[in-house]
Amino acid sequence: MSEITTVGVLGCGLMGSGIAQTAATAGFPTVVREVSDELLARGKGAITGSLHKLVEKGKLDATSRDATLGRLRFTTRVADLEEADIVIEAVTEDLELKNGLWKELDGLCRPATIFASNTSSLTIAAMAAATRRPDKFVGLHFFNPVPLMKLVEVVRTVTTAPETFDRAFAFAAKLGKEPIAAKDNSGFVVNLLLVPYLLDAIRALERGVATVPDIDKAMQLGCGYPMGPFVLLDFVGNDTTYKIAEIMFDEYREQRYAPPPLLKRMVLAGYYGRKAGKGFYDYGVTPPAPSNLGV
Repeated sequence: MSEITTVGVLGCGLMGSGIAQTAATAGFPTVVREVSDELLARGKGAITGSLHKLVEKGKLDATSRDATLGRLRFTTRVADLEEADIVIEAVTEDLELKNGLWKELDGLCRPATIFASNTSSLTIAAMAAATRRPDKFVGLHFFNPVPLMKLVEVVRTVTTAPETFDRAFAFAAKLGKEPIAAKDNSGFVVNLLLVPYLLDAIRALERGVATVPDIDKAMQLGCGYPMGPFVLLDFVGNDTTYKIAEIMFDEYREQRYAPPPLLKRMVLAGYYGRKAGKGFYDYGVTPPAPSNLGV
């Protein structure tokens, strides 16, 4: 079984930058591609800032930080990923966009190169079928923030070769993660169970069961969760959750995956959560206060 020694990452946003940082910290030379120099600079800044914080907290020494940064290369050219042993995609949840990139890389990368998607809701088979290497295709679903979250869902589809899965699983472990095996169903393990829970919390709010802070407090103190559903929704991004729910509803046609009307209205209003300054909570005040959502 050939060893993975070099890593390519498509996308340098929230997830892509975290994946690149994690790979470089684990000792892998890593090439990161974004569509523009501006987005690359933003992603590089996020990685640098994250590493500095780890140094300040005593979780990483300055020498290791500098070595990590030295293993990272940033580019706007897809062709610069052609020598990677594994390419991990972390771009927008848009199947057409993803498959366009996979088709381009399919003609550039060596036949042995593994393709891995960080998708949280699309099926791996829908991407593998767009390439001439469906046996070399897996899912590697990381969790935010990638450098801190230990779990990686390693997803095999019906066409994934056993050796490909084993190589990807071993690679995830070398990143210092705890990999689990998942079949290729929309949402895999975590989102299959998490998304209905988050949507049910919104439905409970719509029905007037309790307020946003009281539902959050109930789930924190009653179930021992580190954060309530609305804090988590704002952290993940309400627009992201809405898109994931729509993809999963389209896949399963089950009502529990259907986005509630309130979530749709919030997305239309730009109430995306922390990144927008307002979601279920208003982050323009300290401490954040519940937003006026008209429910």
